[in-house]
Amino acid sequence: MSMPFYVPPEQMMKEKADFARKGIARGRALIALQYQEGIVLVAENPSSNLRKISEIYDRIAFAGVGKYNEFDQLRQAGVRAADLTGYQFSRRDVQGRGLANQYAQIMGQAFTHESKPLEVEILIAEVGYDATQDRLFHITYDGTVIDETASCILGGDTDAIASRLQSNVNPNADLSTAMSLATSALSGPDRTLRCDDLEVAVLRRGDERRCFARIPDEEVERLLKG
Repeated sequence: MSMPFYVPPEQMMKEKADFARKGIARGRALIALQYQEGIVLVAENPSSNLRKISEIYDRIAFAGVGKYNEFDQLRQAGVRAADLTGYQFSRRDVQGRGLANQYAQIMGQAFTHESKPLEVEILIAEVGYDATQDRLFHITYDGTVIDETASCILGGDTDAIASRLQSNVNPNADLSTAMSLATSALSGPDRTLRCDDLEVAVLRRGDERRCFARIPDEEVERLLKG
């Protein structure tokens, strides 16, 4: 009887991490920024049907990069969990932190126990009643939760995008300025992204129950022209 090959746990985890990172890096990037009236999410996404950015609940948005079928399954699970919490308790009990922790458990479990990890990174963005209550929870392929401040980058060439973005982030900028900054950081010096190459949505601060809104291409074009 042949014995199975032994693979040290640290080597197995490293190979899983490398596999997941390569899959995520091949995807197009996404940026979330605080701006004067809330949070804007800008993704490079030429598809008009497959969405990277979606509403989860009243004041909470979901964004994902990597394998579409995997992060869309996570999105659906988040919608169900948020609806159930809001129904059993109250709508104010649905919070980004709780959803981020649930996603971290799901993704961490898959990374540790499944033969193939999830090739995704996701973002839970929550707009508060004032800027100090805004939250950006970045959950990586292994279930690590990163509480970002003012900006968050998912997928693509993260280091290059961050170098173009970080020094210019201004949470008090208007929507046009924030969108132009995000688009410039995504495109880099060697190419230009048009409005139909982008998917843009906002979480607008206010007392309304639902804060999520998509920005249509015509409005994106107008805002990028400033």
